Amino acid sequence: MLRATLHQTPTFARLASADRILIAGAGGGFDILSGLPLALSLTALGKTVHLANLTFSYMGGSDAALLAPALYEVRGTTEGDPRYFPEKHLARWLGGKGLRDRVYCFEKTGVAPLRNAYAHLAERLDLDAVVLVDGGTDILMHGDEVGLGTPAEDITSLMAVRSLEGVDKLVSCVGFGVDSFHGVVHADFLENTAALAKAGAYLGVHALIPGSPEVEAWLEALAFVHAETAGRESIVNSSIADAVRGEFGDHHALERTRRSGTELFINPLMSLVWGFDLDAVADRCLYGPALRHTNTIFEVQAIIEAFRKDVAKRPRRALPM
Repeated sequence: MLRATLHQTPTFARLASADRILIAGAGGGFDILSGLPLALSLTALGKTVHLANLTFSYMGGSDAALLAPALYEVRGTTEGDPRYFPEKHLARWLGGKGLRDRVYCFEKTGVAPLRNAYAHLAERLDLDAVVLVDGGTDILMHGDEVGLGTPAEDITSLMAVRSLEGVDKLVSCVGFGVDSFHGVVHADFLENTAALAKAGAYLGVHALIPGSPEVEAWLEALAFVHAETAGRESIVNSSIADAVRGEFGDHHALERTRRSGTELFINPLMSLVWGFDLDAVADRCLYGPALRHTNTIFEVQAIIEAFRKDVAKRPRRALPM
């Protein structure tokens, strides 16, 4: 049994014996940026760290190398959509820092093809561990909560990675509170975390602290990628970055949120990184088994919608604080 200490979170203890680790964005878009501080920290520990993302970029319009069905290798020199290609811009930033300038991209598919793509990449890279990263916390929603956030991509990635054998599998969430704008009730997240703790599957929390080399590098990378995707920046990562910098309340760093009139609640809890055993998280998803043979994201969405019509939902609860 893994024994945690106060000076080392169980997440890092679990990864201590892993030499080759994949940090993968679960929900697409900028999720891989949410995992960059962890990736840089593990790299500083001497690990070989690879980056991947479920992509929203149009890979058919790029010259990225196709490694397997639904799996591409994007480098800093890859040509693609100039308006939105965060993986390419991240690869460029990495290369400019003397780091491995590539990000593997998974197309947005159903569980079956994504499972095959992950299996191919795990074999190709001879992985010891995979950390699936969610910018936000809705990957922990079981299905019977009041709101699920935007679950389709997250749960597709979760169920695909669940099937991998011979590698350690973890989930990492950062951005507590940001999913409120997608209907997530965070009392449900805390209840689910408590259940995972009772099962021995909660791997603790660490904070993104300003001044640490990994966090400062992540802030620089985020600014670089945002500059290349003006008007389509990541609200989630921007909120986390503002929390790290000590902003509070209705603070708007992006013009797109300022124009929308949405009231934000930036706060220190957004800078916390939560760790979990991936298999335990996946096994608690009530509709997860029904997704195993899906081939498209549209099938995934249809199954979730059908499940939600019949499931008895938990009552909405406000946090008593």
